[in-house]
Amino acid sequence: MRILFIGDVVGSPGRDMVKDYLPKLQAKYKPNVTIINGENAAAGKGITNKIYRSFLEQGAHAITLGNHTWDNKDIFEFIDDAKCIVRPANFPEGTPGSGALLLNINGTEIGIINLQGRTFLPPLDCPFKKADELITAMKKRTKIIFVDFHAEATSEKIAMGWYLDGKASAVVGTHTHVQTADNRILPNGTAYITDVGMTGPYDGILGIDKDVVLKRFLTNLPVRFEIASGRVQLSGVIIEIDSKTGKAQKIDRIQINEDHSFFE
Repeated sequence: MRILFIGDVVGSPGRDMVKDYLPKLQAKYKPNVTIINGENAAAGKGITNKIYRSFLEQGAHAITLGNHTWDNKDIFEFIDDAKCIVRPANFPEGTPGSGALLLNINGTEIGIINLQGRTFLPPLDCPFKKADELITAMKKRTKIIFVDFHAEATSEKIAMGWYLDGKASAVVGTHTHVQTADNRILPNGTAYITDVGMTGPYDGILGIDKDVVLKRFLTNLPVRFEIASGRVQLSGVIIEIDSKTGKAQKIDRIQINEDHSFFE
């Protein structure tokens, strides 16, 4: 089982990169499953039904979200019918949508879980206990379980990786938008990376126009965040998993920009 995961897609620059490069990535790696984090896909805040459907049409099997899930109010109109959207599972009980998904890929099932951290983010239900609950249920159906942990603190992400080592096939971090270089297979067979990175503007600050962010830091005055323009990037990972054991065999980073062309 080969999983392609594309990190936080930010605005139209990120969506354009997915449209341009996803077919090339799929041709190169031939993934069985493609997952995209789309929580910033609509102008940096949330996702719309149109964007969600376009990702599916371009080849994605599932769309994970995060702390910006509800920023675009359009989502309340379609999330309960969007069977391939996975929002953080540790949102309060009664929240619309689902935090877990079971996909059947040519007779092989794969579980997908989205969780959100609590350090430096709004308080939610415990992501560790929620992970145990969902994985226990999924293990009755499959050994292949992928977790997108959308969290701010590096320490919390690493803790989740170790906590789920041997329980999940892969734990990948999202949210902080900067790809880390710590991709590895943990001792009990879980693929791990602290942050996959973002897909969108390359010359902004976490996808936002750098001049606007600099003004905020220099003056401490409120500013209107705008998506950066100019050069673009795509960040992701490709993970290979033994379908019989559910253990990961390899995790490689993908970084496409003007300084790191993956197709040279």
